[in-house]
Amino acid sequence: MKKILVAVLFLFTIVPFAKADEGMWLPLLIGQRIGDMQAKGCRLTAEDIYSVNQASLKDAVVLFGGGCTGELVSNEGLLFTNHHCGYSYIQKHSSVEHDYLKDGFWAMNRSQELPNKGLTVSFLDRMEDVTEQVLKGYNASMTEKQRDSVIRVNSKELIKKAVEGGKGLKANVEALYYGNQFFLFVFRVFTDVRLVGAPPSSIGKFGGDTDNWMWPRHTGDFSIFRIYADKDNNPASYSEDNVPYTPKKFFKISRAGVKEGDFTFVYGCPGSTKEYVVSDDVEYVALVSDPEKIALRTARLDIMKKYMAQSQKVRIQYSSKAANVSNAWKKWQGESKGILKMKTIEKKKEYEKRFKEWAKGTEYDKVVEQLEALYKAKKPYNYAYEYYSETIRTIELLQLAYRVKSLFQLKDPKGAKALAETFFKDYYQPIDMECFVASVKAFDSKMTDEFKPEFFKEKMKEFGSAEEYCNYLYNNSLFTDLNKILSLTEDDIQKMAEDPANQLYDAFNNWYQKSLRPVLLSINSEINLCYRKYMRGQMEFEKERQFYPDANLTLRVAYGNVKGYSPADAIYYDPVSTLKGIMEKDNPDIFDYNIPQKLRDIYAEGGHEKQPVCFIATNHTTGGNSGSPVLNAEGNLIGINFDRVWEGTMSDIVYDPEVCRNISLDIRYLLFNIEQIGGAGYLFNEMVFVD
Repeated sequence: MKKILVAVLFLFTIVPFAKADEGMWLPLLIGQRIGDMQAKGCRLTAEDIYSVNQASLKDAVVLFGGGCTGELVSNEGLLFTNHHCGYSYIQKHSSVEHDYLKDGFWAMNRSQELPNKGLTVSFLDRMEDVTEQVLKGYNASMTEKQRDSVIRVNSKELIKKAVEGGKGLKANVEALYYGNQFFLFVFRVFTDVRLVGAPPSSIGKFGGDTDNWMWPRHTGDFSIFRIYADKDNNPASYSEDNVPYTPKKFFKISRAGVKEGDFTFVYGCPGSTKEYVVSDDVEYVALVSDPEKIALRTARLDIMKKYMAQSQKVRIQYSSKAANVSNAWKKWQGESKGILKMKTIEKKKEYEKRFKEWAKGTEYDKVVEQLEALYKAKKPYNYAYEYYSETIRTIELLQLAYRVKSLFQLKDPKGAKALAETFFKDYYQPIDMECFVASVKAFDSKMTDEFKPEFFKEKMKEFGSAEEYCNYLYNNSLFTDLNKILSLTEDDIQKMAEDPANQLYDAFNNWYQKSLRPVLLSINSEINLCYRKYMRGQMEFEKERQFYPDANLTLRVAYGNVKGYSPADAIYYDPVSTLKGIMEKDNPDIFDYNIPQKLRDIYAEGGHEKQPVCFIATNHTTGGNSGSPVLNAEGNLIGINFDRVWEGTMSDIVYDPEVCRNISLDIRYLLFNIEQIGGAGYLFNEMVFVD
């Protein structure tokens, strides 16, 4: 067993350099990459980037909320992230009277900073390769279920030891390379995080859905928060007695700017990639999954936007919801197009053909064929699950009904009523009803009878159309009326269960739990087992290739350089956008391009035409990298990552150095907005600048 572990550890740590700027590297192992980074211009050491013995750059980076990144920029807990990462919290503080989405928000002193219930930021204390400890007691004669049990028990013990005696500590063990390697991540989690500033959405979301994922970009995508701690600098729940957190490290800010060719690196928490999957998976994504989900979300977005254009109140209520729907919707469009343009399916099939020949007579023989068979079996079930997720599961009323009932069943009526009040603050029934009709029609037309709940088939037969079913459900459900929900008691649980909204939700949920989920879990378990073997096989097949672990929302380093690109014949995009471009797009008649009058006035004064706004580079990023610090060769902050170019969104599956570019807010535009638009230049007093 020890010999096997040594071989695995050697295989996954001693590796040659990768091509181009592809890769999301573990900070703990950055010493293996530092030579390449330095050759490309970096002037830091591996210890500067990641250290457990002294303060390092990792100590200035946080996981913001559950899916973004943020960075510390002062010795008083001041934090930058993206506007879209803070958007839902800004929205929660907004109302028609105080429309912080439209007008922006700036705290002019500490007492005006706004607390955000449920928001956390997590610092990585340390990470550790624990493969040997996790697999202790495992031997090759064990079943997969027994192996999982060993891993679960050992991981639980490692986590318990990691958090003992530490205030605010949280730990988890993550499987990398499909379970061939395991790492322990220990975090310190802070829960008192307050909103300090945010630009108006006409800056923070300038260009809206039209410009999303596109270049050139002119979006001031930032928001500012502050972390608070107790008097001993430890994590603590919100209290007026808390004080600004003093970090181990914070980023100095460079105002020197960027130019084509400059070294850059992104230090953040990329969410999810799958670089090593077989062609069957990629083919399903590009030809089936993405196109179908795009069509479904287009219908929902059209409905939302129609009503949002008619009412300021509805626009505030649905701005965050529409943005969430739109983000993946547009990403999928670029992803499928990029996969096909790069001929990724064909290239993977050719690779698999060569792998199969090499694998004959080895332990990896037939593993690709096994994956092919499993994906074929999975396809109809996965298609049904995705359709269910993008239709019935998105209906707001059904979600509310289920969640209220569940809280009452948990004997938490107070929580149920608080949930309902929050829900109705951001709910507009005509939108939900139109989405209901569109979703029900789509599901009914696309799914065969084999993949429809019996209850649903009966109701569609009873009412004859989605419209009639919709009218019945919304006219008869108690969950359309906040007052009725507030008057509920625990004696009404049966009444809630028999409500038409919960009947429909439960019918689909039971169908999913009994008919789809067990099959998908079983097939996915077999797929993951095959990938564990296929991953090892690929690394033996291509000994000179660099294999970095797929992203999983853990801290990574991605590096490259500022660089333009050519998306099509006779087109070349420069790598830096300016304020001049904002003025060229400015249009008071179009919501997404209607900038604040104050910005127009500043520009009219002259001298700001070349004010940098955004820049692009070759750093390999994905979702979760939103809000990540973009650093220069000295490790100083030059930007905040917020997007990728549309032509390169297939980088979650395949990276193309010719067109894959990350989009970052130039830090100088953020500073410009703090001072010129927000009038909050006092914040500069706690920052450290290097030019």
